[in-house]
Amino acid sequence: MRRTKRPVRLSALLLVFALVLAACNGDNGVDDTDTVDDTDATEDTDDTDTDDAAAEDTDITIGLSISTLANPFFVTLQEGAQSAADDAGIELIVNDSQDDAQAEANGIDDFVTQGVDVIVLNPVDSEAAVASVERAEAAGIQVVTVDRAVDGATVASHVSSDNVLGGELATEFLLESIDGEGTVAQLEGIAGTDATRERGAGFNNVLEDADDVELVSSVTANFSRDEGFTVAQDILQANPELDAIFAQNDEMALGAVEAADALGILDDLVIIGFDATDDALAAVQDGRMDGTVAQQPFEIGRIGIESAIALAQGEDLDDEVPVDVELVTADNVDGFLD
Repeated sequence: MRRTKRPVRLSALLLVFALVLAACNGDNGVDDTDTVDDTDATEDTDDTDTDDAAAEDTDITIGLSISTLANPFFVTLQEGAQSAADDAGIELIVNDSQDDAQAEANGIDDFVTQGVDVIVLNPVDSEAAVASVERAEAAGIQVVTVDRAVDGATVASHVSSDNVLGGELATEFLLESIDGEGTVAQLEGIAGTDATRERGAGFNNVLEDADDVELVSSVTANFSRDEGFTVAQDILQANPELDAIFAQNDEMALGAVEAADALGILDDLVIIGFDATDDALAAVQDGRMDGTVAQQPFEIGRIGIESAIALAQGEDLDDEVPVDVELVTADNVDGFLD
């Protein structure tokens, strides 16, 4: 009898233990399931928010009108703009105006027809661009200007270097290089652009206090290397004892380098440019140019597009966004090349 009852009691105990264990496991299973469901719901919500944000950016289209892509400075500006557009996942349409104000106007009209959200404009001519800006804004499309401003029209924001300061830095170094006395010439950029006026203003601000320095010529070469060569050659032939040339951009400065080299007087002439393009930095490093003013065209392009995106999303912008400039000479050029 004892042998018969022991197994029954043991079986009963085992049955109770199994029921308790099953109940415990059942509770854990429900809790685990609920936790997983909550996590999945959270992840789905996060994914949805991210997708919505990405879709919001992707729906933005920006038109970028550049004065000319024949100038390395503006090529770099476009690269900065495209980098910002790629990072944000928005569409960027580029118009190369080829230094033609009418081509620029046509390109902006195309942007209006396509219904872009914002236009980023680097004008060929600061005054001629007014009509295009007004047409865009009449169509409900706001404008951000980069590097060069538009005179006589209100835009949402202007992103540029301090051109007056750059002209002053270049001219101070020029005077230092000729020991504060002698004859100098200036190669001017495209008439009507704020870059030409502002860099020229910086040049004049410093030069007007230099009593022992004579300005013998100040002529436009339209920001062109070929014209810089021709104009500089004419100036040098008319003024064989010229001490220095300030060119309002590097392309004209490099043209002046070629002209002076052709005349065999490069070693006796101080030449300073503006923009710090790759070719100019190499010329400074090689001792063929004495200096240039470093802008940050990549940053100007990048900030211009980021500003346009913020504008398309309803954000307010600062009227002016300055980008730093710095004098580049043989003493620090290696850092810029790196």
